[in-house]
Amino acid sequence: MSLLVPLQPEKTNFKVNISQYTSEFKYNWKLAAPVMLGMLGHTFVSFVDNIMVGQIGTAELAAVSLGNSFMFIAMSIGIGFSTAITSLIAEADASENLAQARSTYKSGLFLCTTLGILLFGFVYFSHPLMYLMKQPSEVVVLAIPYLKLVAFSLIPLVVFEAIKQCSDGMSMTRYPMYATLLANIINVILNYVLIFGKFGFPELGIVGAAYGTLISRIIMVIYLWLLLRYKERSAQIVKNIKFFVLDLPKMKKIISLGSLTAMQMFFEVAIFTAAIWLSGLLGKNPQAANQIALNLSSMTFMVAMGLSVAATIRVGNQKGLQNYKELRRIAFSIFLLGILLATFFAFMFFIFHESLPNMYVDLNDTANYADNMEVISIAAKLLLAAAFFQISDSIQIVFLGALRGLQDVKVPTLLTFISYWVIGFPVSFYFGKEDMYGSFGIWLGLLAGLSTAAVLLFIRFNTLTLKLITKKSKLVKN
Repeated sequence: MSLLVPLQPEKTNFKVNISQYTSEFKYNWKLAAPVMLGMLGHTFVSFVDNIMVGQIGTAELAAVSLGNSFMFIAMSIGIGFSTAITSLIAEADASENLAQARSTYKSGLFLCTTLGILLFGFVYFSHPLMYLMKQPSEVVVLAIPYLKLVAFSLIPLVVFEAIKQCSDGMSMTRYPMYATLLANIINVILNYVLIFGKFGFPELGIVGAAYGTLISRIIMVIYLWLLLRYKERSAQIVKNIKFFVLDLPKMKKIISLGSLTAMQMFFEVAIFTAAIWLSGLLGKNPQAANQIALNLSSMTFMVAMGLSVAATIRVGNQKGLQNYKELRRIAFSIFLLGILLATFFAFMFFIFHESLPNMYVDLNDTANYADNMEVISIAAKLLLAAAFFQISDSIQIVFLGALRGLQDVKVPTLLTFISYWVIGFPVSFYFGKEDMYGSFGIWLGLLAGLSTAAVLLFIRFNTLTLKLITKKSKLVKN
């Protein structure tokens, strides 16, 4: 019996250690869930567009995929840049520094508005590149008018992100969710009447989807601003700002952080965009299948993104308080929650990989039946790859969010570049050739890049936080 006695304390300690992380689940979920729903709202716009456009034909679905590949690059830069606002607002909020919060909001809004206009110009005038990329000609012809119109939506989208990051930084994550849900309802209605020409509206096809996206994003930014304008806590930050009276030091700080966070997101989104272009070299059906798998995996990624934003907010708060032990505990609790959710999604993709793609095509379309079946077959294989990278994708984005909360951006930017473009893209390019593994080979590269990023960013966060704890301990002793 005496041999069993020493085992009891270990068991108790294990329970205590686990509970110090799981005890944070409720608050982490409360903070992250609205962000998840808001992020899913952005993806749901694309989801609805894809399902409705897919009913027209595979060429149209591939055209939306090609057009959105340019949009994804621009959006990654705009959204990535705006995330710098979150950590700065969170730090100011924790230390109750209203002047710093107002300055951050005003400077961030000005910079994001300027960036949105620049990104619009970049995307609008980039369409000739489609002809140089050896994409299917029938797809390019359809994609150009769609891209020209949807490019306008970048301006309200990036402005929305600036206001959203301010709201998130104050832990007011519900209000951007409300705005995004409203935008989705409007987008679904406009898509239905404009794509198919219902209730007397003209039948515009994929251009109708572009109109729906543009109008819904304009309404989204107006609605969010009005919500924050009339909430007492946020009104003191967003009201009565002198937009053109600039705080140059604060702008320099945001640009310093924002440019690098934009690059982090760009490196990841760009490799998925490269997957779209590489799929286009294989033909319109592989490109359409890639779009289906990308759209579905993007929806689960937005759940991880919600946790990443929660990590940025909570780590930013603890940084403001200089409580690094608590910071580390909270970050690992979010990481654990992310692992559990990612494992669930991985099982869902694995179990339903053959049935999920059916939503995107019209199986009753006898004229395009052969194309539709090929698209479904390819997409099902890609979802198996997506199932495997759910966990690594969740790990890398949560720790990237935590590092942003620490305002550590230089080293993570280098790590993301190495992961996606030194390791991931060469694998996609080599194995994605028609005489190798085709579309599945392209996604093997995505899996390699995400897995590498997960390992490297975990090591960076673990090393950095231990150094901060040690440094503070020495200062306290002295």
